[in-house]
Amino acid sequence: MSACWSRRCTPGSAARRARAFVREVLRGEGVPGDDIADAEMIAAELAANGEKHGRAPYEIRVFSLSGVPTWCEVIDSDPDLCWIPAVLDRPRVQTALDLFSESNSTLLSEDGRGLLLVRELSQGHCRAYLTTTFATDAPAKAIAFALPSRSGTRLTCPPLLHLGRHRAHLRP
Repeated sequence: MSACWSRRCTPGSAARRARAFVREVLRGEGVPGDDIADAEMIAAELAANGEKHGRAPYEIRVFSLSGVPTWCEVIDSDPDLCWIPAVLDRPRVQTALDLFSESNSTLLSEDGRGLLLVRELSQGHCRAYLTTTFATDAPAKAIAFALPSRSGTRLTCPPLLHLGRHRAHLRP
């Protein structure tokens, strides 16, 4: 059985609401504190990026499989993925010195560093893809990551869930 919980994130508080939602879900699952902190940081970074570079409405969704939260999406209503997949799909950095290689120099500019952080904290289990908002059914983009579990395992790709509006719980 799969399910999805979704919350709207209002402009000016998207990062705070995303962080609180992820914390609430993972604490309820007994996930270790360090893993919760990493997931909170990822959700807050993605929500802040959505506010800065995307457009409202903003949403955060948590998908569960067999009752276990497995995947988190941060949604904004700008469907342009731009260069985001290229950053998230790059091979993981092996050492801090690898960040300073010539091929990564553009990623260290002001924009893009947060996505590198997302990729590293999620251990590379993150993706960007098109979706629609639950609030307006408008085209949107999702930047998503695998949630840590109590056992330490993570999904390596998004779950293939077909959740209609009637199965998702949208909270204000």
